[in-house]
Amino acid sequence: MTRVKRGYTARRRRKKISLFASTFIGAHSRLTRTTTQQRMRALISSHRDRSRKKRDFRRLWITRINAVTREDRVFYSYNKFIKNLYNRQLLLNRKILAQIALSNKNCFDMIYNQIIKKKENTNKIKE
Repeated sequence: MTRVKRGYTARRRRKKISLFASTFIGAHSRLTRTTTQQRMRALISSHRDRSRKKRDFRRLWITRINAVTREDRVFYSYNKFIKNLYNRQLLLNRKILAQIALSNKNCFDMIYNQIIKKKENTNKIKE
């Protein structure tokens, strides 16, 4: 059987891992075994946090919308606002609503007033 020389292959694989881990601290960037473990851990964290980021942004948007809806109006919360928004069929997503709430308060107030009018009209009809 012929001799297989595979030093270059192993060196290339280790070099690729060490380039990935070059910003890690201490042995995590120098030793091959710990570098491999840290690389696996980093990839797992990045995969997990990509979906986590979506969750965090949605929470941020909800918090911003809730803060603006409660500013001047007493007893009007985020969940009532969203419910009435969907009943009125003004289909704006939370990201856009949060941007409008921060950048253009007048526009947000117009949307808010549309929802309030609809709610008052339905209350008058029921009575």
